[in-house]
Amino acid sequence: MLFMTIFTYDPDHRDAVQKRVVSKGTMIPKGAKELGVWSAVGGGRVFRLLDVDDPRIMYQGTRAWSDLGSIEVVPVMDTADVVKMLKKK
Repeated sequence: MLFMTIFTYDPDHRDAVQKRVVSKGTMIPKGAKELGVWSAVGGGRVFRLLDVDDPRIMYQGTRAWSDLGSIEVVPVMDTADVVKMLKKK
């Protein structure tokens, strides 16, 4: 199952976020496969696409960063798969 996570942090936390990434990495939870990660050009947000078999894994990943910002977790599908489903109706 695919999940897009959107991590939003305050400019006041920028240095702490950068320090944690450098020292601990992105801390992807065990059982999750990272398919891509993007940073907003202006800073303050990180978008990460993860593939997981068990959605409960997503909770572990959000806990690692929740002290520095907010994390939105959105289940997503490939648009081509959505179109196929719509055509079957």
